[in-house]
Amino acid sequence: MEIGDQGKILFREWEGVIPRVYLDSGGAPTIGIGHLLTPSERSSGKLWLRGQPLAYRDGISAADCEALLEQDLEPVQRCVNGAVTVPLTQNQFDALVSFAFNVGNEAFLNSTLLKRLNAGRLDEVPAQLARWNRDHDRVVPGLVNRRNKEIALWLQA
Repeated sequence: MEIGDQGKILFREWEGVIPRVYLDSGGAPTIGIGHLLTPSERSSGKLWLRGQPLAYRDGISAADCEALLEQDLEPVQRCVNGAVTVPLTQNQFDALVSFAFNVGNEAFLNSTLLKRLNAGRLDEVPAQLARWNRDHDRVVPGLVNRRNKEIALWLQA
């Protein structure tokens, strides 16, 4: 599966579309639609987009923000597709991609959420999503809001 149009719309809402470097809620340098800058991107002032280096210090275009999101979503979609063994609706898939993008593929792969989902306990997914509301051991209102929206999307199945 691939993230659907509704999921992409909500992604822009959750992550924002910010063409200049900003610090996310955890203090990590970010640009575009939730793209965390890697150490090499931070030191070089360039990120790789469509196989080409792109200077970002003066900002990037809206089209580059969208293309960077598409590029960033590819490994997350592969992760979710490869890890989930039960059938999903489009909304459920989109909610999981949003979640995995936010917490990271490794955290998603090692989560109780995934274990319960693959055990067929789909009804437990909303409660598992809600648990992931902290950054640096503190509850973050933005993460609470994001998880609530992911839960709402999941329940629209």
